Amino acid sequence: MIKFKNISHAYDSKSVVYDLDLDIFSNQLTCFLGSSGCGKSTILRLIAGLEIPTSGQIEINNVVATENGVLRIPPAERSIGFVFQDLALWPHFTVYENIAFGLQQKKRPNVKHTVSEMLDFFDLRKHQKKYPHQLSGGQKQMVAIARSLVLRPKILLMDEPLSDLDVKLKRKLLDYINRLKQDFEMTIVYVTHDHREAFTIADQVVVVQEGRVAAYGTVEEIKKSDNEYVQYFLEY
Repeated sequence: MIKFKNISHAYDSKSVVYDLDLDIFSNQLTCFLGSSGCGKSTILRLIAGLEIPTSGQIEINNVVATENGVLRIPPAERSIGFVFQDLALWPHFTVYENIAFGLQQKKRPNVKHTVSEMLDFFDLRKHQKKYPHQLSGGQKQMVAIARSLVLRPKILLMDEPLSDLDVKLKRKLLDYINRLKQDFEMTIVYVTHDHREAFTIADQVVVVQEGRVAAYGTVEEIKKSDNEYVQYFLEY
């Protein structure tokens, strides 16, 4: 479980997250849903330890990760995978090399076997010798997810991973993400501005408005919310 206890965060004195008090449950997929600039991507970076909150406390699996501006657990020790919006694939590495990179850096055993499992899961085996510029948008997304999963993180963070894909590819990738929920025991935190994506995959939805939680609950609870902002946001 990830616990936010009165978390606030500011960039150059400009507040972007306000008094966030929230539990993210283990082995579930929680979607942070909101418009651009509302603070949802910052929340992911706080979980990863890439940003240190100005105040408050974050607990990850009952261990204090950050507290009142002090980093207690560095990012590399949090067992977190991160799929960035820009994917950040190594352009000079093949698909195989991109996926294997983390395993090789940490000197993990059975690299070939582990990468092979990822290639099969994401149907990438026939593309393993290609470079990122030779792949479609959907294939690049799958490589980025596979690279994050290969170290078997306890938490997977996904920052608008499907924002640049067409509707058909989105549906395919959403199917894969639903499979992740079933085949891997992990907590997934997913950021999107598209409520249709959130409603397709989420166990819990957190609607963020200007750095604050406007609504929180299951998909059905969010759909029935009488919060004015939630109703306005869901019209689109």
